[in-house]
Amino acid sequence: MTSPAFSPLSRRHLLRAGAAGGLGIALAGNLEILAGPAHALGAARPPTGYGPLVADPAGVLALPQGFAYRVVAKTGVTTLDSGHPCPDDPDGIGCFPARGRGRGHGGSVLVTNHEVGGSEPHGVPPLPGLTYDPGARGGTTTVEVDAAGARQRHYVSLAGTHNNCAGGVTPWGTWLTCEETEQKKGGQFTRDHGYVFEVDPYDMAANADPVPLTFLGRYAHEAVVVNPHNHEIYLTEDAGAPHGLYYRWVPPRHFTGGRGALRALALSPGGDTAGRLQAMRCTRDGVPVADLAEATEPGTRYEVTWVDVADRDARQTSVRRQFAAGAVTHSNKLEGQWWGGHGAYLVASFARTADGSPRAHDGQVWHYDPRRETLTLTTIFGVNTEPGTDGANYDGPDNITVSPYGGLILAEDGNGVSHLVGVTESGRTYPMARNDLNDSEFCGPTFSADGSVLFANIQVPGHLLAITGPWHRTR
Repeated sequence: MTSPAFSPLSRRHLLRAGAAGGLGIALAGNLEILAGPAHALGAARPPTGYGPLVADPAGVLALPQGFAYRVVAKTGVTTLDSGHPCPDDPDGIGCFPARGRGRGHGGSVLVTNHEVGGSEPHGVPPLPGLTYDPGARGGTTTVEVDAAGARQRHYVSLAGTHNNCAGGVTPWGTWLTCEETEQKKGGQFTRDHGYVFEVDPYDMAANADPVPLTFLGRYAHEAVVVNPHNHEIYLTEDAGAPHGLYYRWVPPRHFTGGRGALRALALSPGGDTAGRLQAMRCTRDGVPVADLAEATEPGTRYEVTWVDVADRDARQTSVRRQFAAGAVTHSNKLEGQWWGGHGAYLVASFARTADGSPRAHDGQVWHYDPRRETLTLTTIFGVNTEPGTDGANYDGPDNITVSPYGGLILAEDGNGVSHLVGVTESGRTYPMARNDLNDSEFCGPTFSADGSVLFANIQVPGHLLAITGPWHRTR
């Protein structure tokens, strides 16, 4: 996601500052989700995915033939149940099946982040009982939709947080929303920021008096996944100077995740430092890997160990600056995550030598396998030198989701034309959607529980979209 405070050199500024061989994407087969041989775009190939995109007469969203979209909510236009306008900068989305509709009636509950961190006109309204810090204007709203994606209710579920970017769903059916900031108390802010908060999609009483999960650390959080087997939590950091880290939280003994369990742990004696927060250290044949941008070949595999964080609340020094050179592995623009293939898929959006990266690329997708303690590069995008040209030259993957029809869906946050990009199980890419409105990023792709609707945001001017159509398995 956009992080001006922590990425002083933007992708647009650095586009031509470095080069990696060739345009496009290469993907190496990996585990259960990505199981085919390596591929690279460039040569002519038979059609894949759902076919070519059809321009939208309304100028919003181009989709393959037979697909349709609905605008569920618009920033500043849609009215919340409280009477306030829908907030700016919709970003990550957690999708949960609606309750109480009866079998076969479908419907979803969407918890949407709002990455409000500055002077945006429409912040999340600071409603009593739901506000962490009245000086901050980010948070989440919850949208209830029917099986076709039509909005039925829309209301605030968390307020008074700062720069809510991505997050992740938990195995027990809640949403972890992440503050992408290191903002400390002072000025308009009455409390420190840079935390993770849990939002219940069904029980508003559980969201009252928001509690930061301080044991997960205070830094520029981007996304989280939860291991459903042992409830370890993995976290990405989107930060610079130096680049961000990949983290693991190991729960304390006898901890069992569930509704309210994280909140109770945070409020318990010693809750600020409950469990162990650790940063990833990669090696290859015993040689430390300083930065993930060193990898240029799909299939590159690193061994993973973990190093304890000394001061997870970063009282004096940012967490990523607390390690000696070579002690942990850094990466520019660590972004979205999703659980799949018995592990975590995580994204590094781009890298340039001008930002301190050892090599340039326009996106990596990695798979972390917690059983083998390995990190494998499954996907890499070469530097896109023609971002204004609409073709297979995708760049800047950000949010990610595993598709129920096989493979992945990536949200572009690059330069020029912006897409939702599909990656099949055999490693081939295809366009799923194109932003015909502007060049703003896509955010938060996620499928409904029954797989019939793909939800996503266009961050600016702020559209929450529901995409339906003739879904099928992609190869």
